[in-house]
Amino acid sequence: MTLSREMRIVLTPDWFLRGDVSIELFSFIVLLAFFILSMRSYRINKNKNTKTLGKAFLLIAVAELANILTKLVLFYDTTFTRTIGDMAITYHIVKSVDIFYSAGFFFYKLLTLMGLYTIYKISQKNKAMPNFALVFYFLIISAFASNFFYFIFHITSLIFLILIIQNYSKIYEKTKLINTKILITAFGFIALAQLIFVLSKMGTFYVIAEFIELIGYMILLALIIRILKNGGKKAKSK
Repeated sequence: MTLSREMRIVLTPDWFLRGDVSIELFSFIVLLAFFILSMRSYRINKNKNTKTLGKAFLLIAVAELANILTKLVLFYDTTFTRTIGDMAITYHIVKSVDIFYSAGFFFYKLLTLMGLYTIYKISQKNKAMPNFALVFYFLIISAFASNFFYFIFHITSLIFLILIIQNYSKIYEKTKLINTKILITAFGFIALAQLIFVLSKMGTFYVIAEFIELIGYMILLALIIRILKNGGKKAKSK
């Protein structure tokens, strides 16, 4: 007996499972690298925004890790899934798996939204903070509701990304920094992916969205490499 496909609540086509996890693993590595780079930069310039940005990317990185581990455990032939498959599937066992599965994706969505909200607040000109408990409450509601209405997470992410792009575009107009422009481009691709994810009940759209999001993270990786190279050149010139 094998784990029933009906117990799954995500929209990844079966034939794309391996590619899906590979893309998310790449995203996790890029996000973790951005966090490390931000922390290293903070130690040099002591800019609190740099530190906060690093923490935001770490939140999204941990979210990606939760997403990857949940899919690995329940999609692939792991000890956990074999154990379930060998047992007589009772109502209580099925419910336990559902709880594990739902919890994994809940934390993925909540941490992602918290990370995006943090990036939005950093880029916002008006730094006045709303009641954090209230914001956190609405983020939890959005993440929880997404387990029943999957598109809520993607729409909420899209709204945050649009606001982030808008704020960074204003910063770019003043500074004309190439790194800011590259960051805006990366967020633009990730935002487009969220829009297409809304249609991901049709498997082809899910795959398209994943590859567009991958492009966004590849651009982020290119930004990291560019920053490291520029940092190396400055160090040599001193």
